[in-house]
Amino acid sequence: MVNLLGKYLKPIILFGALMSVFLLGGCSQMAVLDPKGPVAAQQRDLIMLSIVFMLFIIAVVFVLFVLIIIKYRERPTNMGYEPPEMEGSKFLEIVWTVIPIIIVIALSIPTVQAIYSLEEIPESEHADKKPLVVYATSVDWKWIFSYPEEDIETVNQLYIPEDRPLEFRLTSADTMASFWIPQLGGQKYAMSEMEMKLYLQSDEPGVYEGRNANFTGEGFTKQRFKVYSQTEEDFAAWVKKSQSAPELKEEQYEKLMFPGDAKPMTFSSTHLGFVDHAKDPEYAIRVREKYGVTYQEHHSKTEEKEKNDTGEELGSK
Repeated sequence: MVNLLGKYLKPIILFGALMSVFLLGGCSQMAVLDPKGPVAAQQRDLIMLSIVFMLFIIAVVFVLFVLIIIKYRERPTNMGYEPPEMEGSKFLEIVWTVIPIIIVIALSIPTVQAIYSLEEIPESEHADKKPLVVYATSVDWKWIFSYPEEDIETVNQLYIPEDRPLEFRLTSADTMASFWIPQLGGQKYAMSEMEMKLYLQSDEPGVYEGRNANFTGEGFTKQRFKVYSQTEEDFAAWVKKSQSAPELKEEQYEKLMFPGDAKPMTFSSTHLGFVDHAKDPEYAIRVREKYGVTYQEHHSKTEEKEKNDTGEELGSK
């Protein structure tokens, strides 16, 4: 027995070490388990509850498995044993029917509660704060954020105040995307000719990662953006500074409809004055036809022109 353990102990230790490296190495990337807002925290708690249930079930199964192997293993004293014929056991059938029902109910109740609560405005320490409305528009492959009340528009960068509810109005100029800021909350789809609402909130200043979580083609991996959560004072200062940026002209906005990524930009007006993608789903198609731009031709003919024509970022980081 000692020789047998010695033979397999080293490979087992090596395998355990390698697995710990892979598992622990990914912990720093698990943003969903490091929430920075009430929505993400509620979703994190639901995930952890589900994991606890699953680990409990796995533990019970493995314990029963080991007990059965030990208790009913073949021994020299029972070589001729034949188990009795059984047609069934009502007790066991009731047990393995009722237990899954209890597990499903135990998981369903908090899940349904979370689903309904996430469709409401997050509670803030200051109840008098109304949500900051931000229109988030997906274009292959970039994100455009419009602040209608502040009359500001940004590309691939999002500035938000801490401890204030955020009301995102999601839509897409072309393909269906998925708006996701892992540390602030779960994803929600942005679709052409539709407007979806998503409520989020940041509890502390910081820089977070946002992305498109739905595959939309070759530029999908670059459709990311930075989220800058700021204090009320810093956000107000950013708004004041951004309102002195160049205005967004329709010709500039048309160039943003070209397939491809874009650098961060800031404008002192929004595209909502001349197009609403939730009501005009063919705007991007018309623009591309107007300039003769296709997905295949974009990189070779228009990428450099787009960079030169869309303007410079104000206050880049």
